[in-house]
This record gives sequence, C-alpha cells and structure tokens, in this order.
Amino acid sequence: MSTYKIDLKDGILSVKFGEPAQNDQIVRDAAARLEEMATSGELAGGTLLKINGPTSIPVAFVVAHKLAHIYGAVAFYDPKLGKYVICITHNPSYKLGDLID
Repeated sequence: MSTYKIDLKDGILSVKFGEPAQNDQIVRDAAARLEEMATSGELAGGTLLKINGPTSIPVAFVVAHKLAHIYGAVAFYDPKLGKYVICITHNPSYKLGDLID
C-alpha cells in the first residue's frame, strides 16, 4: 500500500494520506505516483489543474514541483474559502491568488 494516494477525475487531482508513515517515505510515494500518472498519460498537462485534499508541506513541495512543469496553472482547494486558490501560474488567464470555483 502507498502512504499517499493521488487520483485524477474530472480535472481535479484528489490527494490524501494512505498508510501511516513519516514524510521521508510519503514524499517518495507521492513522487512515484505522480511519475506513474505522467508516464501513463493520465497527467497529460493542460491549462489548469485543481487539487483537493490534505497534504503536508513536504508533499506539497513535491506535488508543486512535478505539476508546475506540465500545467499552465495549479489551484489548491481552500475549505475555509470554499474555492480553489491559484498558487502556481504561467498562464496569463490566471493570476496568483485568484479564487476559482
């Protein structure tokens, strides 16, 4: 079993913790899963990717690094705001800090 679960459905990358582990293992599992998804074509890139689910700061760095190279913008869901926050952008259609549904 993986210590970190990542799935893509309807343009939303769902992330969550799996088997209990420390961040050293979790970051390796998250990176491996993202690589597997990219190799299979599941993460083909595009203009925007939304992410929803819990993460630790080390895992967030891994996810951001992997996805920033293949998506024009990346947004993470903020449950307090009830919206996605643009946190990475190379796409002029999205500004850093924009809130989207």
